[in-house]
Amino acid sequence: MFYSFSFAPNPRWTTFFPPGPEIYTYLEEVCNKHGITEKIQLDTDVTECRWLKDEELWEVTIKHLLPGMGELGQKDRAKMLQEHGESSVYSGTEKIRTKVVLSCVGGLVEPKGWPEDIPGVDDFKGSIFHSARWDHGVDFNDKDVVVVGTGCSAAQFVPQLMRSPFNAKSVTQLMRSPPWVVDRLIPPGGHEWWKKNSPQLMTYVPGLRKLFRLLLAAKVEYDFRLFGGGQWHEQERKKVEQRLLRHMKRTVPEKYHEILTPDYGVGCKRRIFDATWFPALNDPKIELTTLPLTSVQERSVTLGPGRLYPDPGKPSKVPTEQKTVPADIIVLANGFDVQNWLHPLKVIGRQSKDLLNTMMERGGPQAYQGTAMDGFPNFFIIFGPNTVTGHTSVIMASENMANYAMRFIKPLLKGDMRTVEVKMEAEQEYTRDIQEALSKTVWMSGGCRSWYYKDGWNSTVLPYVYFLHCLTLPLTQDV
Repeated sequence: MFYSFSFAPNPRWTTFFPPGPEIYTYLEEVCNKHGITEKIQLDTDVTECRWLKDEELWEVTIKHLLPGMGELGQKDRAKMLQEHGESSVYSGTEKIRTKVVLSCVGGLVEPKGWPEDIPGVDDFKGSIFHSARWDHGVDFNDKDVVVVGTGCSAAQFVPQLMRSPFNAKSVTQLMRSPPWVVDRLIPPGGHEWWKKNSPQLMTYVPGLRKLFRLLLAAKVEYDFRLFGGGQWHEQERKKVEQRLLRHMKRTVPEKYHEILTPDYGVGCKRRIFDATWFPALNDPKIELTTLPLTSVQERSVTLGPGRLYPDPGKPSKVPTEQKTVPADIIVLANGFDVQNWLHPLKVIGRQSKDLLNTMMERGGPQAYQGTAMDGFPNFFIIFGPNTVTGHTSVIMASENMANYAMRFIKPLLKGDMRTVEVKMEAEQEYTRDIQEALSKTVWMSGGCRSWYYKDGWNSTVLPYVYFLHCLTLPLTQDV
């Protein structure tokens, strides 16, 4: 249910956890149904948005990409620009003017590149790509694969590599620190019963789909108890951690028990909801290790000496000896560049101020309700700073942010007002409240280290129960 928009329910999901292609098809159908597809301009880079004071309009600079360039990450395009010039990436530049700009560039967009401290990558004769830029032309059949990372994406694709159509020969997975892994929720009647009967039930039983969505929302909202900084929250975390450790030890080989026992509280980082990665670690063709990647050769990688986890200064049975592993393919699942908000978009507002610089001058990335900044009229952000949650649906969150922004965009488009801008006092007070609330959560506790924050500033997470926060969103008093 949470894979769908509230205004476009889909009763025909084939499973309780539909795979990526099915979600993609659903989103495509939504765009077609609402006439959005023909309004989307692909193969386009938006490089700058500049506020024109006298015209009270935004001037947007766009560059038209050559075919295929849109599939590349920003780093790859930048490399091509440096080596071969602008004509190798772009076919032309255009400037347009618009009354409103709505930024939906997102956060988990630009993949991290190759670790700069690992030598030998230029000598590697195989294929290297990031999981977010999957190279579908690579043949995995009977190949030795090295996967760098153990986050949510890696947990999904690593078990698939040993199956058809991939049929890899071996998989060596490199882990920096273990995630907390939650076994997937079992739907009413079990997965097979749900797969067989849910489409008919959700289609023909009046109100069932809405009721089920409400119950599911309430269940995931209850997980917010894991993020607080009080004694009760700590007790709840301990209960959940004990249950998850029992699940881990029942599921994976004993040799992995130590390295798969996190040394931080559940909720500190993104949890993995999965039913395939832990069982897959029983496959002798898959090897999980915390040995560091130290160099790359033509058809192999060198791991170690030492270890990334557990703490090398503590006694442990985890191997630390250097070894060489054969490698035909290296898949990076090492995350994204998440600290560069709005990257690579440059936004220039009133008095020629840069949006990101303005944020940093005030302490760190921030925005009123994660959506607006003073000095940048008629500019709205979807999934801006402090709008991520560690427990509920990103699709629902995006929908709510779009609805909030539309409260102000509609009167602009109707001509009822010329500009909309949040007050500086409101933005700063909102940010102070957010950072103060975050200081009392698990994300800012001493043992928590994650990409959610940098230099003591958490620019990512919303420190409130999401449903209640949305109910209290103001309409106009702060603009």
